[in-house]
Amino acid sequence: MHMEVTAISFLNDYLIVVLRVVTLLPLFLAVALFMGRRAMGEVPIFDFLVIITLASVVGADIGNPDISHGPTVVAIILIALLQKIVSHVKLSHRKINKFINFTPTTVIYEGMILHQPLKKIGFSIDNLLQMLRDKGIFDIQEVHIAIIEGNGALSVLKKPEKQLVTLDKLQIPPSPPPLTFPVILEGAIHTKGLEARNLNQQWLTAELAKHGITDSREVFFASVNMANELYVSLYQTVPPDTPPLNG
Repeated sequence: MHMEVTAISFLNDYLIVVLRVVTLLPLFLAVALFMGRRAMGEVPIFDFLVIITLASVVGADIGNPDISHGPTVVAIILIALLQKIVSHVKLSHRKINKFINFTPTTVIYEGMILHQPLKKIGFSIDNLLQMLRDKGIFDIQEVHIAIIEGNGALSVLKKPEKQLVTLDKLQIPPSPPPLTFPVILEGAIHTKGLEARNLNQQWLTAELAKHGITDSREVFFASVNMANELYVSLYQTVPPDTPPLNG
């Protein structure tokens, strides 16, 4: 008799979970459509918190049959309404929008990495290089300006002479790919980058001297291209002519 009661209770718990999945997922879908494409796509910081909260509420309700189902449904609806109200307020009041969202940050200007803004937003040089590669950029010198947007995405504007041109129409032979190899990362010499170009630290020291640099710790980032030309970005303040950004 005890085993039968246990089996019935076990099946009842599973049935509750199934019913909650069937009811909550359509509700979650309706809430997502109600919140709009922007909240699901760009995911600003407030919308991100809303999504995390919704996921926590739904996950707890589905995974624990002992939790009352009614309050979960009410919580989901209230969270969605709160998100909609905050979105409306942000559109009506620009200062509030800037207060609860991250603002864009310029991290490269005229081919030079701006290490202070980069560090301020918690990005490393490795993060930046990866994001540039995702954009098909392997040489920082191609970049006129690069901006980390409020949602964490990277926007890049290449220098005019580096922007895409149809070479076959101009009848210009293609040049070698602008591939570069990091040789200094945040003041530390990256020997693998040198070895990839069959170079050594003596060569690097001599090239740095041509730039008036006597200590690699003065360099935030340096790389070598396919022609063994050294690119150097020093630790420096933000140039005064850097364009101001508005979030």
